[in-house]
Amino acid sequence: MNDVIKYSFLFIILLLIQVVVLNNILFSGYINPLLYILFIIVFPLMRDRGLILVLSFLLGLFVDFFLDSGGINAAATLAIAYLRLPLLKGLLRKSDIDFLVFNITKLPFTKLLSYIAILTFTHHLIVFSLEYFKLSEILTILSRTILTGIFTFILIIFSLLLMNKSK
Repeated sequence: MNDVIKYSFLFIILLLIQVVVLNNILFSGYINPLLYILFIIVFPLMRDRGLILVLSFLLGLFVDFFLDSGGINAAATLAIAYLRLPLLKGLLRKSDIDFLVFNITKLPFTKLLSYIAILTFTHHLIVFSLEYFKLSEILTILSRTILTGIFTFILIIFSLLLMNKSK
């Protein structure tokens, strides 16, 4: 399948799953999985990061539109899209990554888990920090970041396993 069609389909499917299903799920009253960041995690690396920045901003903006959240998801997705290449370079200890053959599923398991965890928890920390935006709510921000991050992390791992089984 053509990569443009494949990632367009993934963008739409993840957006629909997030908006229709996951936004209506609240565990323990406030844990809401944010699976849509999987798109940013699996999107191929490119020398020109402009496309992923625009797509991640649009993805976050669409989620914000449906959640009526005022742009916090757009800011968080844009931040992790910007951070993912330096993060990979740091995790792999390489100054130059071969963009054409790089595949997220080919990473060593521990580095893959680290990559997903760092991006997930960074995203959630930004979302909840902007949502509450008070220093007095730091415990709420941290607890929601950790609990939602763990649940999202597990969903992302299962989703990656399902995506790789289908290949």
